[in-house]
Amino acid sequence: MKYMQTSVYVRSTRREHLQFYGRMKNLSGAALVKAVEESLKSVNLFHCGFGDKSVSKYSGGMKRRLSVAIALIGNPKVVYMDEPSTGLDTISRNDLWNVIKRAKKECTIILTTHSMEEAEELCDRVGIFVSGNFQCLGTPKELKTRYGGTRVLTITTAAEHEEVVARLIAGLSPSAVKIYGMSGTQKFELPKREVRLDVVFGAVEAARAMFPVHGWGVADTTLEDVFIRVAKDARAFDVLS
Repeated sequence: MKYMQTSVYVRSTRREHLQFYGRMKNLSGAALVKAVEESLKSVNLFHCGFGDKSVSKYSGGMKRRLSVAIALIGNPKVVYMDEPSTGLDTISRNDLWNVIKRAKKECTIILTTHSMEEAEELCDRVGIFVSGNFQCLGTPKELKTRYGGTRVLTITTAAEHEEVVARLIAGLSPSAVKIYGMSGTQKFELPKREVRLDVVFGAVEAARAMFPVHGWGVADTTLEDVFIRVAKDARAFDVLS
């Protein structure tokens, strides 16, 4: 199933869509009626007459939920989803995520996404590909433990102060690693065992004494940080090989 562009017939109703795809899956009679109603309920499109209104009158988020209902009708064992929430606003995205969370209790869902937030929110296991090559597999927690053990300091200054900031952070630990840098915003991985939080705060205060710091924060490793590190390691290996 491909969701980057929602393929629906705008002149048809949601119920007509589901009846059509249900028949394609060999459903008929009472079984088809029941499957259509269950599918509409599963994506919150059953009440208030939503199921019998033309698709042309609905938002992108509602059309995307209809696509999920189409994929789920007939109780499939496996469903493929490609970037299901791409282009949706925050509310529509969260509504769709809740639908997918309920659906994955009944079937296996294989989902591809560029959003690490989406992967962490929806996936029980995550595989990371870089340049078409498979790199790692595990639960989000396992991957963060395997590639983490660090805190991530994000700090934003004027671009001309990047080198000074990098030297300050390098002075905290020989194991500190810069994992991102663009237009004055830098991210550094700091080993938890080597760098205490109060030491990090001291380094930031030292920077603020020299020049404006527009923003900064410290967080545990996220799945996005894991992806950046895995991608960086994979590309470095490609260069060496």
